[in-house]
Amino acid sequence: MNASINSVAVIGAGTMGAGIALVSAQSGLKVTLVDVKTDQLERAKNYHRKTLDRSVEKQRITRSEADAVIARVTFSTSMGDSSSPECAIEAATEDMDLKKKIFGQMRQVFPAPAVLATNTSSISITEIAGGLGTDAGRVIGMHFFNPVPVMALVEVIRGLATNEDTLARTISLAKALGKTPVQVNDRAGFVSNRVLMPMINEAFFAWMEGVSGPNEIDQIMKLGCNFPMGPLRLADFIGLDVCHDIMMVLYRELGDEKFFPCPLLRQLVKAGRLGDKCGHGVYEFPAK
Repeated sequence: MNASINSVAVIGAGTMGAGIALVSAQSGLKVTLVDVKTDQLERAKNYHRKTLDRSVEKQRITRSEADAVIARVTFSTSMGDSSSPECAIEAATEDMDLKKKIFGQMRQVFPAPAVLATNTSSISITEIAGGLGTDAGRVIGMHFFNPVPVMALVEVIRGLATNEDTLARTISLAKALGKTPVQVNDRAGFVSNRVLMPMINEAFFAWMEGVSGPNEIDQIMKLGCNFPMGPLRLADFIGLDVCHDIMMVLYRELGDEKFFPCPLLRQLVKAGRLGDKCGHGVYEFPAK
């Protein structure tokens, strides 16, 4: 089968979904961005415009090229408005029940041979595909990183039932988007979050136990370990709630106490201090 993918549907217009849709359109693909919330679609549309406007201002692209990118994206509240995409990428919240529900709908709306991909950062691909019968072979993980237009990596996660054609087409799509696909096995957190989240969690323990303050912890990791962003600042950028939820997936799936979220991280999440997205987390962001 031809590995080329020329059109995609992105399900979920949050930060990740909007970024995936933009990169896809910039790569010449026809895109349908779907979300049940019209205000979320409007935010995604504004994000696309602002990002492309900055590229025009910096003379990276022309105005006509930016307009062409915008024209390749359709915004909709219904999956059914997608015109037979060759790949559908789910980018909803990290919730297994929600993902299973969405994939049940995707299976019906996007028949074979369309690839059914999930942008999950920690949830089992095999379990997502578990109730899809013969369509389980079309399910694969395609873990993009934030911000999508900037980050080069895509973790490609093959579930137990994922077939060779789905794998080949997904790798081809990632390359077409200008990304570097790296294959990993279907284990909790894959590679990136299995390694990253315990480090972030340990930074919270160091802060909670008074080893040092957030600024000092981040400065040490930036200057001493050459990290572009300290672990606590990165937690704010990712979202403290997202970090907490990924840690809980690791804890439940791997059964090791070292993955249980630090009490201070849990306390901040309960207090609604979620990071950049709400204006305060470990740090304060008054402009938000």
